[in-house]
Amino acid sequence: MLGEFQGGSPRGLEYMTLLSGIVRDTVTGLALIPYPQRDRAFAPERSGFPVRPRSGQDRMTEAEQEGAAALQHMNEVLARIQELEEALEDPSNTWGRLREAWRRAEDEADPKMAEIVRQARLMQPVLRDLEKRVRRVLRRQRELTPLDRVQEMDRASMVWLSRQPGRNISERAGASQRILATVRRENFDTLENRVLHAYARLATDAAREWMREHPRAKSSARYTQVDGFRKSCRTLARTLADLGVMIAPAGITPNYVLMQDRSYREVHTSWLRLLLRRKIEDDLWAWQAETWTDFAVLAIILAIDELEEAELVAQSPISWNAEAVGGRWFDQDRPIAVFWLRDTNRIVEVQARPEKPGALLSVARAHVALRISDPSRTDLPRRVAVWTPHAMRRIALEDCAKEAAALLQQMQPLAQTEVLRHGLIMTPARGQAGATSASLGRVTAKAIALGPAGDDLAKGFNAVRDFVRSEIYEASE
Repeated sequence: MLGEFQGGSPRGLEYMTLLSGIVRDTVTGLALIPYPQRDRAFAPERSGFPVRPRSGQDRMTEAEQEGAAALQHMNEVLARIQELEEALEDPSNTWGRLREAWRRAEDEADPKMAEIVRQARLMQPVLRDLEKRVRRVLRRQRELTPLDRVQEMDRASMVWLSRQPGRNISERAGASQRILATVRRENFDTLENRVLHAYARLATDAAREWMREHPRAKSSARYTQVDGFRKSCRTLARTLADLGVMIAPAGITPNYVLMQDRSYREVHTSWLRLLLRRKIEDDLWAWQAETWTDFAVLAIILAIDELEEAELVAQSPISWNAEAVGGRWFDQDRPIAVFWLRDTNRIVEVQARPEKPGALLSVARAHVALRISDPSRTDLPRRVAVWTPHAMRRIALEDCAKEAAALLQQMQPLAQTEVLRHGLIMTPARGQAGATSASLGRVTAKAIALGPAGDDLAKGFNAVRDFVRSEIYEASE
């Protein structure tokens, strides 16, 4: 949900500023409002949003199924973004490695490595080890014990015995010949076992969620591994429940066993990683429109990098965050990438959230753009506005393209220091990838619906590739 403000910043609501510029001596900004956790929210008033499903529950109603589909889409977009972290390990081939990862994502039968997949591989032997030696302690408790089995008595037991009628211990024991004594019983309800129980239940839910999101991967080795891990965790959780082990709450302080015992320490670490995953999803659900923008920017960079004559001459330092902040996993300077086309002698800049967008982008409300220029000529630089509207349901591409073309046409009188005639809309496909365009006079707007995986990614990325090629080589004519 987007909002526009002029003059001062809006007050009394939560938002993020996507774009801030000056139009006719007036500060104009574009604000992003987060998605609510429920179907209704206020400041500003919002209603009718899909509700994020609760972990571990079956999707029964239509609203729950819609929320589950939205969550799956969000996680797939997140997976494409997180592949950038691995690609950054080789700075000389960052975009090549990322392109290969995205190419693999087009095959839904080969699901990407996820946190629960990694744990299914690493934690299975750890759980087998702990199943054989679930830690127990001997705890003292007072029970009525036969006289011939009494081994220990504490002060409370002796006080109880002194109050019983009789002249000696045998008479005080009564007809049952039992007295209150201290006995030691095995007890499994320790902090480390509570953490193990909490982890087993959380891992079961996470594995089930992953399997629901990858139904076409049933024949893959990763799917089989995750399914086996889910069954092992479910069995372990039932065993611990039968032993009377409670569930540890989040935020516990680890004891000696959790810090020193290798297997319990690995369980504690994996539990914290899964808990962090839930926290991350809470933030990403609210700000997933920001994650979608980063996804669209990466798609444009990959499309340019595929050109045979494209040479990356400058790249902004990309700082990867330990966890998402406002839906964003990485920070970068502006522009994020600059390419030189050797044969056509063109410079192409990919600008994401520019600090000084200029009047044209501010009026267009586009916080992503391409800037195409010829260093050997004095022509005005040419910009292409890129809009990245995120929606929980597929939007009408034809209507969006026509509205964008009309806006670009109205903006032409403002084009004094640069040219902006074309625009691109990149929006979630929601299972129906496609592309369309609309022209009005000399301006053209193209709308593309693409997805983060499978056919939606393959078809949508092809449309982005075609658009980038047409824009760059049109500029070279």
